[in-house]
Amino acid sequence: MPFKRQIASMSRSFTARLENEGSSVGEKETDMNAKYRNRLPQLHGKQCLSDGGLETHLIFNEGFDLPMFAAFTLLQEDAGRQALDRYMRRFADIALRDGRGLILDTPTWRASARWAKDIEISIDTLARLHSEAVDRLHALRADLETPASPFVVNGVIGPQDDGYNPQAFMTSDEAQTYHSQQVDWFAALDVDMISAITMTYVDEAIGITNACADVQIPVVISFTVETDGRLPSGQQLGEAIEQVDAQSVHNPAYYMINCAHPDHFANVLADNPAWLSRVMGVRANASRMSHDELDAAEELDEGNPQELGGQYRQLARSFPNLTVMGGCCGTDHRHIDAISRACLHADATAA
Repeated sequence: MPFKRQIASMSRSFTARLENEGSSVGEKETDMNAKYRNRLPQLHGKQCLSDGGLETHLIFNEGFDLPMFAAFTLLQEDAGRQALDRYMRRFADIALRDGRGLILDTPTWRASARWAKDIEISIDTLARLHSEAVDRLHALRADLETPASPFVVNGVIGPQDDGYNPQAFMTSDEAQTYHSQQVDWFAALDVDMISAITMTYVDEAIGITNACADVQIPVVISFTVETDGRLPSGQQLGEAIEQVDAQSVHNPAYYMINCAHPDHFANVLADNPAWLSRVMGVRANASRMSHDELDAAEELDEGNPQELGGQYRQLARSFPNLTVMGGCCGTDHRHIDAISRACLHADATAA
């Protein structure tokens, strides 16, 4: 069977099991609704935080071995599950302290079929680990969420190829078929939204957007940029955003920028272009290194949390639609704490 048809078949099979077998996932779909799917608080003026650089923190600060940066593999062992819970609770504490919302990301950036095959994880195991990831975030929300701090459960999808220097490119139709597997799982598992993180070229972003439209779940597209502010594909950020909006069945809920230092993209935001209103989130690196330099680094460049917080404050002044603030490579709870303190201000509207 061709690979694309195989992926589509496996996705339909998993969804059918959820509906027909009365599994724990199916029961959860009935008992635990996608609380914010039809009204994301960050779209209604609520300032929200996200976590930081999960994979770099786990590798460099906690000493875990993550094959191919696949943090979801930690869900297979008690120590890994405890580390993931401990990690996310640190960001929950910051959000609760400052009265902000929190985007609860699943550790599934590397959890699509290509990467699972490369690290020899079966599709059945992959499906189970997606369920485990979402279930743990639902439990954390039930335990800690307050009216002042809504916790949004976010299913994370990463690129099918390398997140810095892709060598294989899909058409939008191929990307839609490939990523529909994770999208369908997340939709059945009652996440509030899906985010495609570290997108490097526009066709993959369009495919993911259309896959989410098929199951009527809001999606966020987060592009990464090089030191010149352009996507790794060479396309200008604004052109990529406009193309996705123009060619998708339904537009993404909003866009983000991630895995780049603010110095790398501040210049493309400076003139307040029309497309800037579509950018509502930033998850910046603490390091000013290029992607090539980060890829070759043997030590973690943590940057300066206070300096990064000040740069976020400047970004927030540049475009008032910035409602989601978090980190990427090299950042942890210290950076998010500094960002939240630096940018703390009243919500644009009541949540």
